Amino acid sequence: MAIGGSLLFLVSAQPALQVLRDRSVRSWLGAGAAGVIVYPLAFYSSLDLAGVAIGTVVSLGSAPIFAALIEFLTDGSTVTRSWGACAALALAGMVLLILDRSGGVDGGEGTGPGVLLGLLAGVSYALYTDASRRVLTAGHGSRATMGALFGLGVLGLAPVLVATGALLLQSSNTIGLISYLAIGPMFVAYLFFGAGLRTVAGSTATLITLVEPVIATMLAVAVVGERPGIAGWIGLVVILTAVTALVASASSSRHRS
Repeated sequence: MAIGGSLLFLVSAQPALQVLRDRSVRSWLGAGAAGVIVYPLAFYSSLDLAGVAIGTVVSLGSAPIFAALIEFLTDGSTVTRSWGACAALALAGMVLLILDRSGGVDGGEGTGPGVLLGLLAGVSYALYTDASRRVLTAGHGSRATMGALFGLGVLGLAPVLVATGALLLQSSNTIGLISYLAIGPMFVAYLFFGAGLRTVAGSTATLITLVEPVIATMLAVAVVGERPGIAGWIGLVVILTAVTALVASASSSRHRS
């Protein structure tokens, strides 16, 4: 996150600085940067304590709910019936997926703290997603917004990287992995994420990103050789159905308007 955030800032340094000078969005930039800093620390700690399946489901599955709550508290926005139905369907699919994939996870003492950290990660994810959208609606470009938000986040994440990142430089393999993570899932992905936030609400964006554990499971099948059970496959189909229905509903609404 620190390296990818630095790249996001560097490719849009001048417009990002203009965003940082805009006093009307500073409070949202601060809130979003706090989310950027807390999210990876809470998310990966959740995976470590509760296991990958539980940590991922709690973190990503709770984010759309927290995003909708943030929009309600700040704007008074309420979710539509179609969003609620898609969210419920997607969460049901996530439950099936976790039940299928957590068979080898030992529910030890770390599960409870791991779940709490996953909820904190969900709040943080929702917070920086909503903050990004608000800066965008203030008239700033998506690349400048991502650069400003993650540039601020780097200030908090860089000390963590310096203190704990020595292991990443021990071999060419780890250097290659961290380079991929910084350039692909962080830098390129968040450029697309910022562009997407120009046309969808934060609650919708976080719900759509529930496709992430679906892709992760498919990669686990193709690359690692894992084999989900029946519940897992049903969960994947349910999540994809929910996300597809949400996107179709949003597209239909835009056409009618």
